[in-house]
Amino acid sequence: MGKITGFKEYQRKDETYKSVKERVTHYNEFTKPLAEADITNQGSRCMDCGIPFCHSACPLGNLIPDFNEMVHKGEWKKASYILHTTNNFPEFTGRLCPAPCEQACVLGIIDNPISIENIEKNIVERAFREGWIKAQTPSTQTGKTVAIVGSGPAGLAAAQQLNRAGHKVTVFERDDEIGGLLRYGIPNFKLEKDIINRRIAILKEEGIEFYTNVNVGVNYSIKKLNEFDAVVLCGGATERRSLPTKGIESKGVVQAMDFLTQATKVVLGKKVKDQVLATNKNVIVIGGGDTGSDCIGTSNRQGATSVTNFEIMPKPPGKRSPTTPWPFWPLQLKTSTSHKEGCERNWLINTKEFISNEKGELTGLKTVKVEWKMNPGERPQLIEIEGTEKTWPCDLALLALGFTGPESTLSEQLGVKVDSRSNYIGNEYQTNIPHIFTAGDMRRGQSLIVWAISEGREAARKVDQYLMGYSNLPTKGEGDLPAM
Repeated sequence: MGKITGFKEYQRKDETYKSVKERVTHYNEFTKPLAEADITNQGSRCMDCGIPFCHSACPLGNLIPDFNEMVHKGEWKKASYILHTTNNFPEFTGRLCPAPCEQACVLGIIDNPISIENIEKNIVERAFREGWIKAQTPSTQTGKTVAIVGSGPAGLAAAQQLNRAGHKVTVFERDDEIGGLLRYGIPNFKLEKDIINRRIAILKEEGIEFYTNVNVGVNYSIKKLNEFDAVVLCGGATERRSLPTKGIESKGVVQAMDFLTQATKVVLGKKVKDQVLATNKNVIVIGGGDTGSDCIGTSNRQGATSVTNFEIMPKPPGKRSPTTPWPFWPLQLKTSTSHKEGCERNWLINTKEFISNEKGELTGLKTVKVEWKMNPGERPQLIEIEGTEKTWPCDLALLALGFTGPESTLSEQLGVKVDSRSNYIGNEYQTNIPHIFTAGDMRRGQSLIVWAISEGREAARKVDQYLMGYSNLPTKGEGDLPAM
């Protein structure tokens, strides 16, 4: 590395945020970037560690020490080149990835790990500002046609890779704009949509065709889909988990993704009929993950009277648990910027009933405290604690419980086999129908954006091999851009 003692000389420094009072008044991103000199110093902290565990922790196999060294040297264009060889969309992962690479950083054993995610974001943003990110049109055309169903990160990554291989790529999206859950499922304060738009413009310039409001199997026939030489199903895991709880049908019990989608569409100037609003309401968010956090941030911006968060699992420890030692992903309490904007968090609590008035409108929740009984060789048992029942005032309950898997419409119409969790079975991304492939959450279940990009890239290579008998597309951790 360029500065072997850098990790001794510089402390980790993260970007800061605008004040809570200011940022809850709008839906824009609210980070305060570091100065270039500070980012350079952060790159200089990367150790000459011998075995970079960050590589194996990153689903994309990003060449992290390599682009860190370029940042240390001030070679930002080379850093962008290295970063883009393995990651099609670092502007997404640099904002939204939980950074498993940082948790596996060797420096993290004795000190704060390298701020890899923030370095990544700064590299790609610098590259866009300088005009280094340009469309790459394929030098030759194969004459083969590929349909991509779904325009989330898996679909977009597969589309770009296959287009680079010279195939004619068409992307179908059932919503009114491209991006999948990136578009409407992620609030603007975490990902402004111009970030998506500028990348889509490049993909279009490269020759990829996009069609919105196309719901394959509904308003676009399976027969037409099968006319393509290959198909890649990247529809995501969109079946939302609910609760078998009394009163679940009450008006005011809403799926989190419906709430978030409506909110983002309104922010973007779209009309939404009967929008669900948190304004002047006692809001309870059931589910302690990222989606629940997004609901908290959105509710605060809409002017909720109170925001409460329920999680049925125990409160994680403040520091890495001994059960998940380095370099594994840690069991550790995560407090997001949305949590810090105001909410009451509760763990080991279960909803027993949604209470409504004579009009069917939600007025409260009944809960009970719980504990988990662990018996060796058996599944954990949820035990209710007697005498801990409580009724909470609640006008809006948001179910942020994750997804059970992909929808079955396409699998049934195409004849694609699924597993016990309804995930589409893709042996090395190829389904039981030879010309149909699958990738992303539709194949592996609900997962991370970085995994979706990785899946899209890997699936593209398999499709290319199927169509041509070989592939020059890269495998994980390999570069695929022309030399600078």
